[in-house]
Amino acid sequence: MAELDVQVVSQDHAVWSGPAKAVRGRTIEGDMGILPGHTPVLALLASGELLIEPVDGSPVRANVSGGFFSVDSDRVTIVADDAQLVTD
Repeated sequence: MAELDVQVVSQDHAVWSGPAKAVRGRTIEGDMGILPGHTPVLALLASGELLIEPVDGSPVRANVSGGFFSVDSDRVTIVADDAQLVTD
């Protein structure tokens, strides 16, 4: 099964990294969903929720604002001005 290599960082700390099945987030042009094999893209982040579906475990949610969303091959990098994990 193909998977994504995901890294989420903010200005001053790493937020989350690991293998994932899917990533969903909000860009300034609208919501974006990423699955393995997605075409390369670079987009500006909008404020909102980022949802990561890890290969193992429960979904991971983070509130993000500003920054960018990059997809290159199966590597997804989210660099946010501010990002905090949401705990249930």
